[in-house]
Amino acid sequence: MKAEDAADMMDQEKQNDRFKQRAAVGIAILAMLLAITGLGGANAGKEATNNNIYAANQYAFYQAKNIRQTDYNLAADAIELAYLQDGSLNAEAGGALRAKAEAYRKTAARYESEPETKEGKKELMVRAKDYESKRDHALKQDPYFDYAEALLQIAIVLISVSIVATLPWLAILGGIVGATGGLLMVNGYTLAIEIPFLAG
Repeated sequence: MKAEDAADMMDQEKQNDRFKQRAAVGIAILAMLLAITGLGGANAGKEATNNNIYAANQYAFYQAKNIRQTDYNLAADAIELAYLQDGSLNAEAGGALRAKAEAYRKTAARYESEPETKEGKKELMVRAKDYESKRDHALKQDPYFDYAEALLQIAIVLISVSIVATLPWLAILGGIVGATGGLLMVNGYTLAIEIPFLAG
């Protein structure tokens, strides 16, 4: 072997070492992005599930209030009807029935809105809609994280294979795929751009 050939081999070895070092750093960065993406996806999934449950609870509470409101109105109607149909009631008994019917109507009206307790039908509906909005936001985020995870994993595999096979073009392809995954991850957090086939 000539000295010139040995020098070329050493230069080639240095280039390969630099390539492998850069590829390893690229893999480390992609792995970090993958972890951040996994965290974002898991959080989006939990947010969607939790807010769906919270919304359902608010609607159930709303329905319970609605049923109680209807019961009070029906009871007031029944009392008023009984009073009107029974002419034998004295003034005191009639007054007591009217007072009871009025108390039922006031209770039924109070169920419509209770700002002090924030448990009226109006307040419950607002909270339910808020939880639905948060759920929908999380559901919009989730697909971006899913696709970002897949692309980042593929990028890590491509760059790993490029190291073993010493194929720089495969590392470049992995970098492009990884960058796309990184952009999808950022979009999962920000929802800056709506991508039609990902926007469920």
